[in-house]
Amino acid sequence: MKTKRVALTAEIEKYEPGKGLEDGFELLSEVVTKGWIVTDFLVKVKRPDGRIVCPYILNRRGRVFIGEGDYVILDSDGSRHVCGADKIWMRYEKPEDAEL
Repeated sequence: MKTKRVALTAEIEKYEPGKGLEDGFELLSEVVTKGWIVTDFLVKVKRPDGRIVCPYILNRRGRVFIGEGDYVILDSDGSRHVCGADKIWMRYEKPEDAEL
């Protein structure tokens, strides 16, 4: 069966540390040790104490780590997602006045 996805309005914002878009941070050493994902392109934030942490959001699939250039999406139904810059404008209409 084929169908179309129901249209939702979404807030899309390119991720930058300090904007509060993430739900938390995980130590890079934990991400590497647990082997969750390839870490090469993850956003890495250096804390004043020298620890390096990686931001993530929580959704129904668990922790989704944010990569360099990723966008955080907040759908009108309240769900949050991360989408890479390589796919964002194939999945969402780019606003004409966007400075994204």
